[in-house]
Amino acid sequence: MADEALVVIDLQNDFCPGGALAVTGGDEIVPLVNDMIRRNDHVVLTQDWHPAGHSSFASSHPGAQPFTSIEMAYGPQTLWPDHCIQGSLGSDFHSGLAWTKAELVIRKGFRPDIDSYSAFFENDHKTPTGLTGYLRERGINTITLVGLATDYCVAYSALDAVRQGFRTTVRLDACRAIDLNGSLEAMIARMREAGVTLEDHLTD
Repeated sequence: MADEALVVIDLQNDFCPGGALAVTGGDEIVPLVNDMIRRNDHVVLTQDWHPAGHSSFASSHPGAQPFTSIEMAYGPQTLWPDHCIQGSLGSDFHSGLAWTKAELVIRKGFRPDIDSYSAFFENDHKTPTGLTGYLRERGINTITLVGLATDYCVAYSALDAVRQGFRTTVRLDACRAIDLNGSLEAMIARMREAGVTLEDHLTD
C-alpha cells in the first residue's frame, strides 16, 4: 500500500548472538523480516550509530557497570556495553538481512552526549531524527515496526509514532527483547495503553 511503511529497527550484528549487546534469538527474526520487506512497498531501516566513547557506554563512566542506570541531563539513562560503534562490524546490518530495498536508513545515537532509542526522537524526546517529516512528505500514515529490541528501540519508536499521529503496529513475532528487570512486560503494557496494535502471528 502506498500509504504504509515497514520500519526495521536496528537489525545489526551487535544486537545478534555473538554481538556486543546480543539480544537472545535476535538473528531468528531475519527470515521473517526479509519476507516482510519483500511484501512492503516502502521500507525504512534504523541503525544505531555511536561514536567511540559515547555517553551511554558504561566504559565512559569510571566504575560504572553495564545495565545500571545513571541520571543524565535528559533523565535516567541505562548504561550499555560499547556497541554499534560507527564503521565497526558490529554496527553493520546482519549479513542475512535483505535490506537493499530500503528507501531510507535513519542513523541514530550519533550525538556523543545523548542516546537515541526511538526512530523518531533522541532520548531527550525533543531532538528529531527527521523520520516524521520524511513519512509525512511521502504520504505515509501507517507503519509496522519490527526488529531489536522489543522493549527498547522498537517500543520507544512505537510510542513516538503514535504521538506523531501514525497508525502503528508492532509485529511481536518479528522482534526480540532484552527484558532487563521486567522491561518487556512494562513496555508491552505502555504500547497497548498508548494505542499501538500488537500482533503476534505465532499465537494468532
